[in-house]
This record gives sequence, C-alpha cells and structure tokens, in this order.
Amino acid sequence: MSGLTSQVLGLRGCRKEPATGPTFYPHLSFPLSLLQEEESLRILVGTEGESFPLEEMGTCEAPEQWDFVLVAAHPTQKDPEQRQRLHRFLEELRGRGFDLKEREGQNRLFFGIRAHNSIFELYRTLLMEPHGPTPGVPLARPTSVPDTTRIRIVNFILSNMKTAAGDTFENLKKDGIFETRFPLHKGEEDLKKNWARWRNLARRQPIDDIRNYFGEKVALYFAWLGWYTYMLVPAALVGLLVFLSGFALFDASQISKEICEAQDILLCPLGHQSRSFQPLSSTCTFAKLTHLFDNEGTVLFAIFMALWATVFLEIWKRQRARVVLHWDLYGWDEDQEEMALQLINCPHYQLRPHQHSYRRSTVILVLSVLMICLMIGMAHLLVVYRVLAAALLGTLPFLENQVTTAVVVTGALVHYLIIVIMTKVNKRVALKLCEFEQPRTFLELERKFTIRFFILQFFAHFSSLVYIAFILGRINGHPGKSTRLAGLWKLEECHLSGCMMDLFVQMAIIMGLKQTLSNCMEYLHPWLAHKFRLMTACTRSHQPCDPQLQDWQRNYLLNPVTTFSLFDEFMEMMIQYGFTTIFVAAFPLAPLLALFSNLVEIRLDAIKMVWLQRRLVPRKAKDIGTWLQVLETIGVLAVIANGMVIAFTSEFIPRVVYKYRYGPCRQGNQSAEDCLKGYVNHSLSVFYTKDFQDPVETEGFENVTECRYRDYRNSQDYNFSEQFWFLLAIRLAFVILFEHVALCIKLIAAWYVPDVPQSVKNKVLEEKYRILRKLAGWGQVQTWAEPLASGPHQPHPTSSSSSKSTDV
Repeated sequence: MSGLTSQVLGLRGCRKEPATGPTFYPHLSFPLSLLQEEESLRILVGTEGESFPLEEMGTCEAPEQWDFVLVAAHPTQKDPEQRQRLHRFLEELRGRGFDLKEREGQNRLFFGIRAHNSIFELYRTLLMEPHGPTPGVPLARPTSVPDTTRIRIVNFILSNMKTAAGDTFENLKKDGIFETRFPLHKGEEDLKKNWARWRNLARRQPIDDIRNYFGEKVALYFAWLGWYTYMLVPAALVGLLVFLSGFALFDASQISKEICEAQDILLCPLGHQSRSFQPLSSTCTFAKLTHLFDNEGTVLFAIFMALWATVFLEIWKRQRARVVLHWDLYGWDEDQEEMALQLINCPHYQLRPHQHSYRRSTVILVLSVLMICLMIGMAHLLVVYRVLAAALLGTLPFLENQVTTAVVVTGALVHYLIIVIMTKVNKRVALKLCEFEQPRTFLELERKFTIRFFILQFFAHFSSLVYIAFILGRINGHPGKSTRLAGLWKLEECHLSGCMMDLFVQMAIIMGLKQTLSNCMEYLHPWLAHKFRLMTACTRSHQPCDPQLQDWQRNYLLNPVTTFSLFDEFMEMMIQYGFTTIFVAAFPLAPLLALFSNLVEIRLDAIKMVWLQRRLVPRKAKDIGTWLQVLETIGVLAVIANGMVIAFTSEFIPRVVYKYRYGPCRQGNQSAEDCLKGYVNHSLSVFYTKDFQDPVETEGFENVTECRYRDYRNSQDYNFSEQFWFLLAIRLAFVILFEHVALCIKLIAAWYVPDVPQSVKNKVLEEKYRILRKLAGWGQVQTWAEPLASGPHQPHPTSSSSSKSTDV
C-alpha cells in the first residue's frame, strides 16, 4: 500500500470512534484488498465534494453534509436503560463505517450520520456497475456518489441493522427511544423554481432533475402521470364532442318531442316515494338531458376509449423504454439490487428461496373473498339506505316530485363517505394479508400488497355503480306485484327518463368529489399541518444559532412521509383511470374532468414533495411495476363494462331494434316520417289500475283506468312479452360482438405499436456487441452506419457512443 494511504489510516486515529483496522469496514467477511489498490486509495481518501480533505482530517472536524438525521426525545436520556440502548445503536453505526454528529435542540437530540465511501464502493462492486477500468489504463478521476444512491443504501442499512442485543431502529422507535429519521432536503432550489410552483402549470416537467433528486421511482410516477395527462387531451375532446352533439339534437330528437307532448299518457307511481299518477310530459327536461349522453355517439365513443386505453399503454411502454435506457437501467435487476443491499448490511446474509404454502394461500383466498363480500354488502346497505330515504323523503310535500333525484344525490354522497372509510380499512387488511403470506423480499411484498389493495378498492368504488347500471329497476316486478324490502317498502326504481340518468349522476358526483374535494384536502391538510408545526415550534424555543441545527430542525418540522406516500398517489390515479374508462359510456365528460384534475395534481404533488414534506427516500426502478398490470386489467374491464352499459343500461339497442323491426322504417320501407316515431308508446307497457294491490294509497285512483310503465310486458297477465325476449337476445349478441370487436382492436393496436422502439433495441444490442469485443480484446466497435469491412480480428476504429451512467 502506498505511503499516502498509510498516512490516511494513521490520521484516522484522531477520530472519536475507535480505529477499525486497515480494511476500514470491520463487519465485512472479506477485505477490501479484493479491489484494486487504486480503488482502495480512492475509498479512503474519498471523492471531491463528498468526503474530508486531508488537511481537514488532521483537525478532526466532522463533515458538514449528512445522509440521514436521527431524532431522539430528550426524556430518553433520563432512563439509563433507554440511554444505554440508544448508545449501543449509535456505536453499531460507528462500527459499520458511519460518522456521527450530535446536536441538541427543541427538547430533542439530533444525530447526523454519514456513511463512508467504502460502503458505496462495495455496492458498485457487487452490482458490477459501472465496469471497472480496463487493465493498463490510468485510473480516471472518480465521480461522486449521487445523493439518491447514498440515501437509499443508508436507509436500507438503518432499516435492517440490529445491535448485539437484537434492537432494530423500529424497535427503538416503538419504545420511544427514537422519534423518527429522515434524509435532508438539499439542492432542491431548481426544482422549487422550475417545477414545484403553480405558475409552472403548463410547463414541461424536468424528469431528469426529479430523478436525480427523488430517485427513479418518483420520476417514473411523474413521467407516467405527465404522459397520462397528455393523452387525456384527445379523449377529453372526443368526449366533449359526443356530449355536445346531444345539444344539437336537444330539441330535434323525436323521442324527446313525443315525451314532451305526451300529456295524456299517465305514468304509474314509481316505488314507495310516489303515490300519484304523473303525466309523461313531466319528464320532458330529464329526457332531453339524458339524450346528451345517451345517443348514437355513445357506442363510437366507447370503442374509441377502448382503442385509446390500448394506445396509451403501448406508447407509454415505448416512452418508459427510452427513459430507462437514458438512465442506464435497461438491464437493471431488482433481485440483484435487493441481494446487494442485504450483503452490504450483513455479509453473512443467507439467500431466502421462493416458497409457496397452500395453507397460507387458502387462508388468504378465504379472507379476501370475505372482504369482497363485505364490499358488496356495503353496496347492499346503500340500496337499503336509498329505499328508506325514498320512503322518508316521499313524506315531504316540497320533494314529492323530486324524490328520485334527491335519493340519487344523497346516495352518491353516502357512497363517497363509505369509500373514504373503507379505504383506510382496506389498506390495513391488505397489509395484514401480505404480512401473513410472508413474502421473500420487500419488492415482492409491494407487488402483492398492490394487487390486493387495488382489488378491495375496486369493489369499494365501483360496486354501487354496477348495481345502478345492471340491477337497479330490473328486479322490482311490475306495478301490480312489486318487490318489497322486508315486505314493507318498495324497491327503488330508475328515474322516469331511464337508468342512464341515475348512472350519470352517480358518476358525476363521486368523481367530482374525488377530484375536487380530495385534491383540496390533499393540499390543505399538509399545508395546515406544516404551518401548525412551525407555529408550535416557534412558541417552544428560540431559533438556534447553529446553521447546521437550523437546517435539521427545518427538515424535522416538515410533514413526515411513509412507505405509502407514493403508493397512495399511484392508487388515486388508478381509481381515476378506472372512472375515466370503465363507465365512460355513461359519463363521456370523465376524461375532461380527469384532464383538469391531473393538471392540478401534478403541481400539487410537486409542491407537497418539495415544500411541505420531508424528503422521500429515493428508490431505484425501471418501470411502474405492478401498476402496469393494473392498467391493463382496467382496460379489459372497461371493454366489458361499456359493452354491457350500452346493451343493458342505455336505450341504444331498443331504439335500433324498433327502428328496423317495429317502426315506420321497418323491413326497408322508405318512410317520410322519422324512423323512431311511436317509439315512446311502444316502449311503455300498460297496467290497469284495478289490479293495484293497494289502490287506496294511490291518489286519483278513481279517475284513472290504466297507466304506463317502462318495461316490455303483456297487458293481460303482465308477463314478459315477445319483444322483451327478442331484445334480450339482441342485447346479449351486441355484448359479445362489441367485446370481441373492441378486444380485437386492442390486440391489433398492441401488435401495431411495439412496446420497445427499434432505436432502443439497437442501442442495447450495440452496447452488448461493444462489451463482447472489448472482452475479447478486439478493440472498439463501429457505429451502425459503418458496417464491418474487415474480419472479426480487425476491429473498425469508429467506436459507438458509450452510455452515460449517472448512478453508482
């Protein structure tokens, strides 16, 4: 070893912690002499901007930049046992190659910790990235270790380190010895200026800067969110066009005209809330409103959204491939990363093999089914609420004619409250199920948790929509023999203008509340919490004079972050994506609402992460993980759900069947009249008032001999008519045809747009070729534009562009 290295080792003895020998990394089972001597010198001396100059080491001054800060409460020092456990943990950190600095402030002890460079050199050696210098080539000036890598490795060590007594940081935190730990915000000024401001609402996101500060996981989230928002523009424009096309026919629709002019047609009382006959013309306004989103363009828009979802995912895969190649993470492996971190933390780490337990899987399956049944049960409770609310509100004279609308609106509000409550329950249940399964690694735990939590959230959000779209009003019987809840209350029925109106209102209220109220709370809660923490801190003590302590306290007073901080953002966007695609046939304005929400969401998340929260622990990733499978699943569900909404919920199929089978244009007749003339009368069944079970309760009964209701039944025995069974066959055939056509379009689009651009494949292939030629000693490789003119042992002098690695 060189003399300079010996001087560095000798100077280390002036530090407060005991010398650990020439390896400088005492807990490893192998010496650093396995590395090249030049690399060992670089480990000890450090790199520019991140370690101690030799002249400063002689004065034994601690470094001023720190990887993490640990916070302990002052009362801990009064308990000898707790104080001893705290010191044991700190001594373990020193023994593992960490520098420590203690500061006191605000009745708390702050410990700054910084890992020695040997830890990060070992990380680079274990991952074999980047490749070491070629033999015989002088050692180039080393690059500094990125902060994201330092924080990620240090956090892993802190999370998995154990003292001789078996204490971990989480154990000490539960016992009140440590309060928290966090990495420091530093160098975020550019992000605050160019990204995390409301005035940058329409500005392009600096994805590379986000990656260099928050890590690849956060950067990929914002890259995906930005691309999703960009792709919402055409979907929002088409949805708005479909919606506005209804306005062009607002007064010209033949069906609306017949409804508005049908003053002599009386409708039977609906449900328990109405006890009087109403003229069909009273539904004129709602019939016109329904035509805004239940018209001929609905089918085309549903097919368009199926194609849009596929193109969106396929082009995102291409975008991700370009970004990941730019970050030199195309060949990165999650399992290798996990094993490298485990070996750095403990050299005696034993690989945990993959295991499967049928007993655990059975228990998890049963519990998951029970939770799903609970979600469906919550939807049934919502049905009960709507029935009881209809009976109660029906007694109020000022709501007699608007009971159905009031029930739908209040039911949507109750559903939103149920979603808020069950979100917290679902998260705890999904986490407990994953812990019971005992996954092999944290990455496996995250994947399983994502799937289970999303399934529970899906049923919590969409169960009531499924009920309204496919069940509401279809199990009620007929006016003379209605189905009753507990034998007392009639079941709820669709609005007089159809079930599409109920589905539209339900989606509009839930999605509107999710996107507006949730966004407001998502910003106001951390902002108010941060202001409160600042005010509380100012009243407790004066501002310290130590600038280092001021910075630590500033970071401490920011809102804490958890493992689920980024996960919650992803889940929120997945649910929004579900609302945007699954029932979009009933709510064509959903993409437009999502677009406006996402423009705010991007800056809101940026401001929250940079200004109001402690720094997230950076995580390495090369894709959005399991969320991609979730998006693909939602795309398939969207095709099925939209096909069924068009077939069973909207009036599209009955209108088409009437036009070509029963109307004036049937059998190819060229009629001067509108082809839908007479459709309203054809779609209403006749009921004779003498067959009412409770005629006394029906007002005006003595003056009315018959009334009409929305169904296809015979007037003699009130059984389903021939038209009902014919329509049912057409509906089922349409669902099958629609789904097959839409899925074929999705498959063709997925094949037509490759997941990975050819330029990315060529660069990866070229890099492999270059490495093989270098290992074979044949020199460098030429570019693709200059094919080899010589044999394999005579390399072309032109070399390819080497990748620029920005991580260790």
